Amino acid sequence: MEVTQTKAEGLSRTFAVKVPASELKAKLDERIEEIRPQMKLKGFRPGKVPASHVRKMFGKDLMGELINKLVDETNQKALEENELRPAGQPDVHMDGDIEQVVTGDADLSYHMHVDVMPEFEPADVSKLKVTRPVAEVSEEQIQEALGRIAEQNTQFEPRGKTAKAKDGDAVVMDFVGKIDGEAFEGGSAEQQTLVLGSGRFIPGFEEQLVGVKTGEEKEITVTFPEEYPAENLAGKEATFEVKVHEVRAPKTPEVDDEFAKGLGLESLEQLTGLVKDQLQGEHDAASRSKAKRNLLDKLDEAHDFDLPPNMVEQEFNQIWQQLQAEMDAGRTAEEDKGKSEDELKEEYRKIAERRVRLGLVLAEIGRVNDVRISEQEVNQALIREARQYPGQEQQVVQFFQQNPGAMAQLRAPIYEDKVVDHILGVAEVSDETVSREDLFKEDEE
Repeated sequence: MEVTQTKAEGLSRTFAVKVPASELKAKLDERIEEIRPQMKLKGFRPGKVPASHVRKMFGKDLMGELINKLVDETNQKALEENELRPAGQPDVHMDGDIEQVVTGDADLSYHMHVDVMPEFEPADVSKLKVTRPVAEVSEEQIQEALGRIAEQNTQFEPRGKTAKAKDGDAVVMDFVGKIDGEAFEGGSAEQQTLVLGSGRFIPGFEEQLVGVKTGEEKEITVTFPEEYPAENLAGKEATFEVKVHEVRAPKTPEVDDEFAKGLGLESLEQLTGLVKDQLQGEHDAASRSKAKRNLLDKLDEAHDFDLPPNMVEQEFNQIWQQLQAEMDAGRTAEEDKGKSEDELKEEYRKIAERRVRLGLVLAEIGRVNDVRISEQEVNQALIREARQYPGQEQQVVQFFQQNPGAMAQLRAPIYEDKVVDHILGVAEVSDETVSREDLFKEDEE
């Protein structure tokens, strides 16, 4: 077996590998002798199948397995002997006719291309200066949050019989929908409650109910939207015969102990405490997000080294595919409008380079500082992922367990966050007090 490095440019390496046909034959003979004792074929006693017959029947398949194994072993040997850390899977290109190799009529010859990890010294993270914006949870914010909870629990009380329905009122009614005088499926209901202005019904329906009174009967005419899901109704005009049973006015409950007990809590004090904790949690998450972003900017500024070309290309292709999907869906970012494809590619390639660089930096800092993630942390992330697909949790778990690539993608953000937390724990972090609006402003954008 001959392994020769033929090219070394930047972080790219190419090796030429050659395994003589005689060596392949010897390995095939060894493999046949290894499996013969366990073979059971019709016409032969168990374990007594002649080697020549095994070679004739299974020689090509066994040689194919040997070649795959040899390629993997040789690639690993080349990397270890040259003390190289691969930045991805090696790319193998066979030379010559592989069929002749399999039949034993030619040497195994191929080229292996691989990008290797760059050698660099990570910055001393203890000397990094990171700014972390923080915001106090004010009493005003707590009261606003309590008010929103009260609005979400709005009750409706009957208006007087002569009172006219207004936006925000609930109308209890029966209705029958017809097209060309014929009732259509799904167009009728009894004792249906509709809050005017909620936008739940076809455009124009709720607006025509404004002003109705208890006991009133009214005919409403609307046109179904062209994009309506039911094709037999899309774009068609329909009339609805409506009978109003009751008009109800909204009443927002008082935020007091009774209200809190209605939510299953002991008191308003407990409810207020929970709201404050929730708001504080939102602030803490936003503060960490901003601190992480500032940290990544500092790390990006502190490192400059060659990047594995294939890693950058893969990252760029992933970003570009996502961008094109957004553009095809009509969701082009405002800052990207009017730019040529070449300009966009140049900008997003820089983003890909930044992501790869930061990924390598964080991985190296984590390696040097022995940052690890536990199986419990991975399992918790897997459970969270599975819960996003109610009724299919078991299938989701099995998918990740059977797909190492998917599991690696699940582990990556967990590891990154642990490395970031480690850095924030040793770096010079200074808190900067800001308003809640400023704390969330950039995130909202």
